Amino acid sequence: MQHTEQVIQAVNLTKRFGEFTAVDHINFTVHQGEVFGFLGANGAGKTTAMKMLIGISTPTEGSATVAGFDIATQSESVKQRIGYMSQKFSLYEDIPVMENIRFFGGIYGLRSKELKTKAAALLETLEMGSHAKTLVRDLPLGWKQKLAFSLAIIHEPKIVFLDEPTGGVDPITRRKFWELIYAAAARGITVFVTTHYMDEAEYCNRISIMVDGRIAAMDTPANLKTQFQSTSIDAIFTQLARGAQRSGD
Repeated sequence: MQHTEQVIQAVNLTKRFGEFTAVDHINFTVHQGEVFGFLGANGAGKTTAMKMLIGISTPTEGSATVAGFDIATQSESVKQRIGYMSQKFSLYEDIPVMENIRFFGGIYGLRSKELKTKAAALLETLEMGSHAKTLVRDLPLGWKQKLAFSLAIIHEPKIVFLDEPTGGVDPITRRKFWELIYAAAARGITVFVTTHYMDEAEYCNRISIMVDGRIAAMDTPANLKTQFQSTSIDAIFTQLARGAQRSGD
């Protein structure tokens, strides 16, 4: 897979809370259309790093650009060009599927005609046409997950940030969710994903593993397994995490 344009670039990115350094001078780049796994145990700093990248937390030191915009001085421009999905899916449970689609499409600035076209295509792709009027709370968990992801990229952002999006979902549904991720990446959308599931890390083009606020390892899954003489990312993650000195993000 050939990657060209750099859509995320972090240089010595740092976040301190008083005397505690949550993220400690991390450096990395992510390319257009890449599926980039951002791994770390609780307390490693990955959540804090993601908050900086999506423009809701200001760096203490260092810098980063997302979609070509500085996260510290152009955070609103960053927010307009990204999608975001949390573990809780960010959907409104008490309104129907179609109303969720209209709401998020409006937030992302889609015009009425474009939104109508995209809504119809989305319902067809997700095979949810007969559930347009169903309350989101009544959907199976896997359907909620697929809907939330589709709404996070309904505006075709340059990058979508997924914060542990498959938590609590069964393995079969998780695999189906990753098919949506690959389809988005094939369209040129960069996918930046955090996960606790090490089998999912194997699906990424590259992964980084954070320990105590620093990036302890970063490469393709195959190269990391060669480097650490290991047969699995899970074993590498465990090996690195054992050296952690802190807990709590």
